[in-house]
Amino acid sequence: MSDRPYLFYGADISYFSAKVRPALRTKGVRHAEVLPDYADIKRRTGLHYIPVVVTPTDETWQDTSTILDHLEAAHPEPPLFPTTPVQRVVAYLFELYADEFMLLPAMHYRWNFEESELKARSDFAALQEDAARAHRFADTMKGTLPMLGVRDDTIVPIETHLDDLLTALENHFEEHGYLLGDRPSLADCALMGPMYAHLYLDAVPGRILHEYHRVANWIERMNHPVPGAKGKWLARDALAPTLRPVLKLIGRDAVPWVLDGVKAIERWAKAGIPADRRPPRIVGTTTSSLRGHEAERGVQAYTLWMAQRPIDAYRALSASARKKVDEALAGTGCEKLLACEPRVRLAKEGFELVVAAD
Repeated sequence: MSDRPYLFYGADISYFSAKVRPALRTKGVRHAEVLPDYADIKRRTGLHYIPVVVTPTDETWQDTSTILDHLEAAHPEPPLFPTTPVQRVVAYLFELYADEFMLLPAMHYRWNFEESELKARSDFAALQEDAARAHRFADTMKGTLPMLGVRDDTIVPIETHLDDLLTALENHFEEHGYLLGDRPSLADCALMGPMYAHLYLDAVPGRILHEYHRVANWIERMNHPVPGAKGKWLARDALAPTLRPVLKLIGRDAVPWVLDGVKAIERWAKAGIPADRRPPRIVGTTTSSLRGHEAERGVQAYTLWMAQRPIDAYRALSASARKKVDEALAGTGCEKLLACEPRVRLAKEGFELVVAAD
């Protein structure tokens, strides 16, 4: 084994870097976080996305879900992925929620408030020598809001959702250090993506989050874990009663949003899969409703890739274990996601998504 550290190409203001960072730190993995070398990233992956992890043996990990899967396999202690059925499925549900739905408040609060936008542009410029290029990238990011579904009609429900989430999390963290008990998990790492990189660090939402001091403290503890901490997830595969309001928020707002996306991907596939089986990044549009407000939005193929993770975790269980999950999630709305049986499946070839062969 090489004595070189892992190399972590990331950035504080990067949504998905914030998902990987606490996992590396919680596991005590020797690593160096460096500013992205996009030429090296392009050479390794053919893409320009961060974060990317380069292992001591020069293996390249890209895509945060893949990174965390590999990290758990290479460094199983302390674990981030529960093995008990309820907590495992719930951890994957939080990952789906954080990756796919929480983009809405994160992007809204970064780009629809002048103070936040100015700070974000300054932060981007600080990360590279070419300030003009940084501003062009910022323009691109701001321009994605309609595609994501952040439109005039959805701003009120997006802001209300975040208010409800922060209130529920504040109550939960009064009794428990982390989402599944007193030790961080995949669920916590995933939620750090939007909560730290955008909402906590950006100008306007940062002030909002600091009003929820337990949530702010959880963010700080996730970024600065105590080495060798001995906390445990709740015994007997239990979920805290204080987590149920969060799960009901996910089931009410995020699950229908995701399922609309899955249906749009199925429509795209039915119309004809390309010969190379590679879907475009945006496969089409759909109209989704958020708390009674409708918005047309683009649909990314990655939505299905992420939805497969909790669905696969659920379907891999025995009948008795699935029943336990069903009972735990009954009435939250999350059960609708687990009941979904997509008619098309995505896989990975190298660093690219492909439609899985029959």
